[in-house]
Amino acid sequence: MNLNLFNQSPISNIQKRTLDAATRIEQQESIIDVEFLHAVMCQVSLPRRHVDATSFERTNGLSSILIESGKLWHPSGQWIDQPLPSGAKPRLILTYISSQAVKNKKRTIEIGHSTREFLQTLGLDLSGHEYGRFQKQMKALAACRTTIGIANGTKSLTINTQPIEKFEAWCSPTDNQRTLWPGTIELSEPFFNSLMTHAVPLDKQAIGALKHSALCLDIYAWLAHRLHRIPKKNDLLLTWLQLKNQFGQEYKHQGSFNRKFINSLKQVLSVYPNARIENVDNGLLLKNSLPPVQKTKFLISTNINK
Repeated sequence: MNLNLFNQSPISNIQKRTLDAATRIEQQESIIDVEFLHAVMCQVSLPRRHVDATSFERTNGLSSILIESGKLWHPSGQWIDQPLPSGAKPRLILTYISSQAVKNKKRTIEIGHSTREFLQTLGLDLSGHEYGRFQKQMKALAACRTTIGIANGTKSLTINTQPIEKFEAWCSPTDNQRTLWPGTIELSEPFFNSLMTHAVPLDKQAIGALKHSALCLDIYAWLAHRLHRIPKKNDLLLTWLQLKNQFGQEYKHQGSFNRKFINSLKQVLSVYPNARIENVDNGLLLKNSLPPVQKTKFLISTNINK
């Protein structure tokens, strides 16, 4: 597959960030700074665009997720409806809190003393208009209810949970009222226990390079979980229709989805150089590949004072 993403002059900021990350990943030595995400979230994820409905379902093979919007209690004395979380921001939040939970083996996660501090931690834009967008997605993620379905042979597991169990804040439109930002959030025990069993390691540099795109993040997490599980002598063919059913529910036309997916896949492969994928006439041929993070290459940095 042609991965020449950088044939424009001058290249965009996103292209430069991806190219820089690809270079660092190609040159990095045996130890990798690692993040984690639940295996089911690597296969089926949140909406990529705003959804007017109050529930969203995505299924891939034997894994499924059902997300339902919730409410948050407001200091004014009323329950406020929250939308379904969507886009890249809740994915980055979920990856961060999942990573901290796995690394520290704790349900309580430090998220800083202000919206600005958390945005900096996630490497997101600090411009004024981003505060409102980020807080909207933070509240949506904190309020949503999630049902995870996992099947394995003749057994099946259903986990009914809210990933975020405790969120002590009603975010202010500005960053001045630090007391309205929680400082910590607490994961629910069912989600935490499942995460500790089903966490998938991801390269932090790759996540940072792809943070602009929900689709790129989804493709990367999916390949990180899937490619090394393919039998070495049994390549997996996925048709474009199958890929659209998994990743392109919001696209009406197959051709539009194909073009968007190929462009996103090129970006993903630039920061996942071990991925072996062939573009064939009717889809993609996936081949057994080394995962982006191998177990012997983890670097887990924790604060010893916590």
